[in-house]
Amino acid sequence: MKNIILFADPGIDDSIAIIYALLNPSINVLAIVSSYGNVTKEQATDNIAYLLKLAGRPDIPIIGGANSPSSGEIPRFYPEIHGKEGLGPIRPPEDAKGELTNFSELYNIIRENQDVTIVDVGRNTSLAALFILGENISDDIKDFYIMGGAFLVPGNVTPSAEANFYGDPVASQVVVTNMDNIYIIPLNVTNRAIVTMEHINIIQEMTDNPVIQIMDEVMEYYIEAYKKLIPGINGAPLHDVVTLFLMANPEMGRSIRRDVKILTADDGRGTSIADFRVSSKPSEKNKNIFLDFNYQGFIEDFIKVMSS
Repeated sequence: MKNIILFADPGIDDSIAIIYALLNPSINVLAIVSSYGNVTKEQATDNIAYLLKLAGRPDIPIIGGANSPSSGEIPRFYPEIHGKEGLGPIRPPEDAKGELTNFSELYNIIRENQDVTIVDVGRNTSLAALFILGENISDDIKDFYIMGGAFLVPGNVTPSAEANFYGDPVASQVVVTNMDNIYIIPLNVTNRAIVTMEHINIIQEMTDNPVIQIMDEVMEYYIEAYKKLIPGINGAPLHDVVTLFLMANPEMGRSIRRDVKILTADDGRGTSIADFRVSSKPSEKNKNIFLDFNYQGFIEDFIKVMSS
């Protein structure tokens, strides 16, 4: 079983990733770090609390992460994709208010548990802060799985930049430079992790779990938003779920070991760069980029986990 700390900013795909992590028997969620990103940190916290309540897991601590990027800029949110409150048409009830645990508690959780994996599916501000504030803390973490970047494929915020790396490129550069045993899952993979309403309907027919029963409304909203962005698409990519899938099932993907750099300014802001030339050499540290995955294996696993 994998002990994980999940950094998230739900957001529809983050929310479904949280549900996937909670229901997956091979994943033990030690804590969830709530930060700005798709919505404000306050809204993200309430969304996490709502999902934990539906899943019957209010015991999992919600850690207070970053409110804004390292630059101090006012973050941009994406209600056209995730809805005003991050769960499409669903509004968490008034009593679903998350109580935040101090960020410093992360260090205790990491040191009290063995072989901790960190999975960051949002902006990297909070993860960079974990490194900056904690001396040699990365030595106590088994590995890092990061959803971010786009390598030799178009970005989804600018022609070259993916949203998480674009949201705080300075933090992302801190993470990819200083963390060892890091696995990056970029748009090269996540854009192809398409889940359709047919998949959701199959899952809902197999379980009456309350946390699953909200998925049809949420995914219908998400898919309609993607149809406006990508005419002809028959579903929506679950960027964050496939990151957790590859964390739990690394043999289901193909990665290459390379150093990564994130551009931090001007038109290149958020652009992720690695050397893929035949003559290029692997990273001296264990830094990996996933470039392919088993889509059918992902769908089968997704249905199995979510309907358990």
